[in-house]
Amino acid sequence: MSNLDLRPPVTVCGGRGDVLADPVFDVLPAREVLLGGTPVRRLLPTLGRRMVGAWCFLDHYGPDEIADAPGMQVPPHPHIGLQTVSWLLEGEVFHRDSLGSAQLLRPGTLGLMTAGSAIAHSEQSPPVHPTMLHGTQLWVALPEEARHRQASWEFHPELPVLTAPGVSARVLLGDLDGARSPGTVHSPLIGADLTVTGSARLPLERDFEYAVAAVDGPLEVDGREIGPGALVYLGCGRTELRLSGTARALLLGGEPFAEKIVMWWNFVARTGEEVTAAAQAWRRGDFGPVPGYEGDPLPAPPLPATPLLPRGRER
Repeated sequence: MSNLDLRPPVTVCGGRGDVLADPVFDVLPAREVLLGGTPVRRLLPTLGRRMVGAWCFLDHYGPDEIADAPGMQVPPHPHIGLQTVSWLLEGEVFHRDSLGSAQLLRPGTLGLMTAGSAIAHSEQSPPVHPTMLHGTQLWVALPEEARHRQASWEFHPELPVLTAPGVSARVLLGDLDGARSPGTVHSPLIGADLTVTGSARLPLERDFEYAVAAVDGPLEVDGREIGPGALVYLGCGRTELRLSGTARALLLGGEPFAEKIVMWWNFVARTGEEVTAAAQAWRRGDFGPVPGYEGDPLPAPPLPATPLLPRGRER
């Protein structure tokens, strides 16, 4: 997934200095952006919150009627220093990357791309596709010991489901009460797709910080209602999550990310110099082609005039 902003802002985040040990309840509105012609709601990074654990990017798009439209059309673009998580609720998206991977993604299947030092990929709705498109795209920041590793692609057609009264939780990444995803992770975290059908409780890790993104239907979190398309940040210090409603939501969490990072365009780095070098490498074609994609890659936007410096977790 690409950040297609023509003037992407510099986002600086990470470090544990701004993380409170006590629970909070901060409802954060989404920011509307365009992604390959598709309007999306950007929930991370957004005003007031840049990260939740190692999760540093979350776009929610749809549900969109695309019967007579091309759907998602994102040309090849680069990534460094992160993992992308492709998670569909409705529809189909075809993934290609510079490793030669070619995979059709459907609801319930996990596409996990680890950029490491460099990878390029494209995402497209197939020429013949379902009428609806609805999904999320997420990034996970890689810690220092993993961010220079070789790039890789994982596809998992089945994921574990934790079932409890009033809720089922399909675990995308990490572990939730013993249900563990097969996806490779490099820091302690959790990502789960929740289907809420009444009043429910889920166990949480006290040392993790958490957020819930409502993606469909009315949802109450800890007795307070949040609307579809909103993110509620819950902080640390919780051992239980209380939910109620008939809704679909994402649960994101993890240990607060200790390192300070710089995010710009599609890069997660530690310094402005690394971001500049990655942008120059993309312009030179050093990331390599994406086999099977017909068309031009996405050009890198101009670098900002202000210095790229890592600072705190909050905006």
